[in-house]
Amino acid sequence: MNFRDKLIEHTRRDLQRLQDKSRRPATWVGMLLYGGTLGLLFVVPIVAGAYFGRWLDTLATGYSVRWTVSLIVLGILVGGYNVFRFLQEKS
Repeated sequence: MNFRDKLIEHTRRDLQRLQDKSRRPATWVGMLLYGGTLGLLFVVPIVAGAYFGRWLDTLATGYSVRWTVSLIVLGILVGGYNVFRFLQEKS
């Protein structure tokens, strides 16, 4: 058996393993990691917007929450877009 035949056989075996793996149901650990990733993709922009908005509000004279609320809403939009894009790539 030459190198080319061995390579073809190993590739065929790897493809069969990948197909068998895709047919198996998801494990609990896999689902937790997937859900955690989605949560982080959604929550991190919101929290970052809240902190950055709060910092901008402290720079302005008087007490205002305009930047905080605006950047939290922007964080929700960015987080939703992140989750949407992640789900589109995985399907």
